[in-house]
Amino acid sequence: MLASAAYLFLLYYFDVGNTANGVSPPLTLAVCILFGGFLGLLDDWMDVRWRYKAFLPLIAAIPLMSFAWRLGLRTSVAIPFLGVIDFGAWYYFLIIPILVTIITNTVNQLGGLNGLETVCPAIVMVGLMITAPYTLLLVGPLFIWLILGTLNLAGKLFVGNTGSFAIGMTLAAFAIISDLKFDLLISLLPYILNSVLILLTFFFFKKKASVSFDGKRLSSDHIRSLITLATYRRSFTEREVVAIIASLVALSTSVAVLVQLLFP
Repeated sequence: MLASAAYLFLLYYFDVGNTANGVSPPLTLAVCILFGGFLGLLDDWMDVRWRYKAFLPLIAAIPLMSFAWRLGLRTSVAIPFLGVIDFGAWYYFLIIPILVTIITNTVNQLGGLNGLETVCPAIVMVGLMITAPYTLLLVGPLFIWLILGTLNLAGKLFVGNTGSFAIGMTLAAFAIISDLKFDLLISLLPYILNSVLILLTFFFFKKKASVSFDGKRLSSDHIRSLITLATYRRSFTEREVVAIIASLVALSTSVAVLVQLLFP
């Protein structure tokens, strides 16, 4: 988190990123990452209840709202086959906070296995960089995240809520700055499926997802999350489950890149 912010502050210092109207993409992204990391750290320290934690990203959306307002970013979202939806002023004060909140929480909810919280976001980050106008902004965060991913996959480092909130904010903020919101939503379809499964089973059945571990392999007798869906009535090692979910994320990200290239 701090290393990514430092990289972005250097870009801002050397005036990289097309600063205009007193706002800068690198500085805005850095502030959002710090906001997200701090909120995640607060949760790690205080174990904030989900009913409150779900709305914490609203605070981190403030720099993005200011950035979009001052630069006058387009308030429409182009959806292939459906056309363009223009939200007007509601885009700045309603759509951006909603997007930030949903994206950050869905990224935060998919975790618990070594490598899952780092490998999958890195795949999405690479996909965004392929078609983004501000690719340089993600070079530093991606490099740092790949290092964390290597350590996390080996079980030597755990990112916790601090890391997952920070990377969720990174993806959300970068997508809004680069106007790749729809692309990001396509890339995060496995994340969204995971959140839908978790929320539906919790609200309707008051149950949480869990997996059985025999020391080597994971298995589940129910479907309440993406992890339990992958291990439902079959067993896989932790690495295999991470590989399955990462493959789904890679597939959805590839579709997002393809859509952006075909419908720029």
